[in-house]
Amino acid sequence: MKKLLVRSALLISLISIAQEEVKIVDVESPPIYPGCKRGSNAKTRRCMSNKIAKFVVRNFNKNLAKDLGLYGKQRIGVIFKIGIDGKVYGVRSRGPHPKLENEAIRIINMLPQMDPGLQKGEPVIVRYFLPITFFVDGTPTITRQLDSIKRSLEKPLN
Repeated sequence: MKKLLVRSALLISLISIAQEEVKIVDVESPPIYPGCKRGSNAKTRRCMSNKIAKFVVRNFNKNLAKDLGLYGKQRIGVIFKIGIDGKVYGVRSRGPHPKLENEAIRIINMLPQMDPGLQKGEPVIVRYFLPITFFVDGTPTITRQLDSIKRSLEKPLN
């Protein structure tokens, strides 16, 4: 019975270590994105951020915002976790339109598997926040229509 209790306590403590969640800025050793090398934490984080940003820029459908009638600066906040296996999960997003939120989730779920972050030498779940910001160029159709109507009203009647 005593051995069973000791084994149970050990198993529970191992599970709690494996389930520990740490913010990307607080983790002792950040996750490593493929192509990045483990070095100083600052360099590893910077490499990871740059690789994720390039991945998002390359794959995100920015025309979607224009198709939705959105113009100007658009910002989508994305929160996700990198698990103890290095896979991305738990992706959530907030943005100006549900379709943009879904696009952000789709892209982040496509990220490749990474080496997990480490805390006290053990893999941990790492929380990551990514702001996706882009500018949609052009004038909204409704604005062009209103300008056209305004110009036609300003013309003298013959």
